[in-house]
Amino acid sequence: MTENSLTFPKNFVWGAATAAYQIEGAWNADGKGESIWDRFSHTPGKIQNGDSGDVACDHYHHYAEDVALMRQFGLKAYRFSISWPRVLPGGRGAVNPAGLDFYDQLVDALLAANIEPFVTLYHWDLPQALQDLGGWPDRDVCGYFADYAALMVRRLGDRVSKWMTFNEPYVSAFAGYQDGIHAPGLHDEKLALQVAHHLLLAHGLAVQAVRAIAPQAQTGIVLDMFPTETDTDLPEDRTKVEQAWDRGVGWFLDPLLRAAYPPGALQAYGPNAPEVRPGDMALIAQRLDFLGVNHYSRHLVRNGQPVKPVPGAEYTEMSWEVHPPALRRLLLRLKREYAIPPLYITENGAAFPDAISPDGGVHDPRRVNYLREYFTQARLAMDDGVDLRGYFVWSLFDNFEWSNGYSKRFGLTYVDYATQKRIVIDSGKWYARVITRSNVE
Repeated sequence: MTENSLTFPKNFVWGAATAAYQIEGAWNADGKGESIWDRFSHTPGKIQNGDSGDVACDHYHHYAEDVALMRQFGLKAYRFSISWPRVLPGGRGAVNPAGLDFYDQLVDALLAANIEPFVTLYHWDLPQALQDLGGWPDRDVCGYFADYAALMVRRLGDRVSKWMTFNEPYVSAFAGYQDGIHAPGLHDEKLALQVAHHLLLAHGLAVQAVRAIAPQAQTGIVLDMFPTETDTDLPEDRTKVEQAWDRGVGWFLDPLLRAAYPPGALQAYGPNAPEVRPGDMALIAQRLDFLGVNHYSRHLVRNGQPVKPVPGAEYTEMSWEVHPPALRRLLLRLKREYAIPPLYITENGAAFPDAISPDGGVHDPRRVNYLREYFTQARLAMDDGVDLRGYFVWSLFDNFEWSNGYSKRFGLTYVDYATQKRIVIDSGKWYARVITRSNVE
């Protein structure tokens, strides 16, 4: 398909996504507190090339220019996250007025550009002060998170109606507490599972807090969905597919929508399973107004073994297989197996080795093709009855890619980090044409 044959409903929400630590910079400016990612990235050996998010895209100082760029794209919505330690340097207690002012100004600029703000409350940057008190393994942090959510809704709720509590709680819990590759860099499965439970608990408390202040607000959560698939009918492979689902997507989606952990996974974790107190599961299973789906790729198993690389497949710079049909299958599984709320694709995109050409542009035909094919699969899923309301490309800008530092570029906009110059690349121009066409369908 070309952009001329990609047709979506006129009210479909086309957006782009970012995260505070990855783009804002200004890591200690104007009263901002330290986050666990500040501490982690400042620890030698944790981040590729010794990079950090200290400056990143310096969005904190360039937000007006960046909103003008979003308007140039024709974005209908912008998904961004609040830096908890920017507004509450200690995670609780004293508020930082300058931090709140920044998000006020950003939201006002977006609305003036006719771009709807979609706000993520937590994209992995826990205040270090709360980590020093125990971090997410400490159940009290769930309450502090709800208080923070209430603060932000009181401040922005008159202008922001779409709120996401957490981005990818699986990654926060397991990459941060089991695999050690994300902040705070620990290696303890039992701790990771307890953190996962507390993130879900904090979500439930935050949803209640948001609705108590702004009953008209729409609240949801964003889950990463990297499904395992098989192309065989072997029972062993089918079992592995289901086990992977229960330990990944299901470990978060089942509590949210069914008020229970997947029984098989819970049993498999044995003594490492989290402590669940009476009433926890009902609290987690607050009604969702929408669910955010972050999807980039899949895993493949054959004959009981992972297949990588998949013969003949294309891979991105993240070593993720490009396999667009997996998105349609994923969305259909959600529709088939769960009482699913309306969906948004809240992240989808690809890292490729972008570079400025002699003509001054950045030409990325592989990303154009990637987006075209994934958009097509999303459209086919909608034709199959999936209630998909919008699509946020990751990412609006090249940015700090966590433990990979600045070595991976996902942006529709190329960022020259030395000068902070932004260059809209070919895929960004292509996306703008898709949005323009959708607006007149």
